[in-house]
Amino acid sequence: MAYDYLGLCNDVAVRLNETQLTTSNFSTATGFYSAIKEAVNSSIRHINQSHFSWPFNHNSEEQTLTAGVVRYNIPDEAKYVDFDTFRVRRDDTLDLGETRRLKQLSYDEYVDRFIQHEDQPIDEGGVPEYVFRAQNNEFGVVPQPDKAYQVDFEYFNFPVDLVLNSDVPSIPERFRFVITDGAMYYAYMFRDNLEMASVSQRKFNEGVKQMRVLLVNENVYMRAV
Repeated sequence: MAYDYLGLCNDVAVRLNETQLTTSNFSTATGFYSAIKEAVNSSIRHINQSHFSWPFNHNSEEQTLTAGVVRYNIPDEAKYVDFDTFRVRRDDTLDLGETRRLKQLSYDEYVDRFIQHEDQPIDEGGVPEYVFRAQNNEFGVVPQPDKAYQVDFEYFNFPVDLVLNSDVPSIPERFRFVITDGAMYYAYMFRDNLEMASVSQRKFNEGVKQMRVLLVNENVYMRAV
């Protein structure tokens, strides 16, 4: 079966000896089949929420700064922003001969030391040296840029639920069985089969633990420079 929302739901249906869904009846599924669809999404949600920095949810962002502007929006889908990765990219046309990693400030430090300069004239700015997390899902740089520098940083997104039968989860296919084990737990709970739900939950928790070992604990994350 294909590795998509329909295929994952049918993994559960097959294990329960139920008729498989099709592309024709998937969107209108009701009753227990609707519960299977929710079970798959619940399993995926649990995996994604169990660790904030799964490598399969990693993304990079590029933003062009505006001269005189201190604060910028963080992507809406970002669950966790790695502020240690902020850097101003080398640009010979802007007389910036090397990539510069930005030092991190707390928001309180920014307020105490720099906020009074936020509206200073552009010609008093320069190449940013610091980055801070501002309120309202923003980041800020200090000093305010005097040119259109390129800032790069990395973050981990918060995946949305699967909706269409062809939607594919961000979790790699080799962990398909973990998603299915988790979905089986929720499906058995829907049927009030607590004994089998407990068995599936143990398998699911063990699978998530194995994912951590393979993808997080043993993963030496190579950041872009």
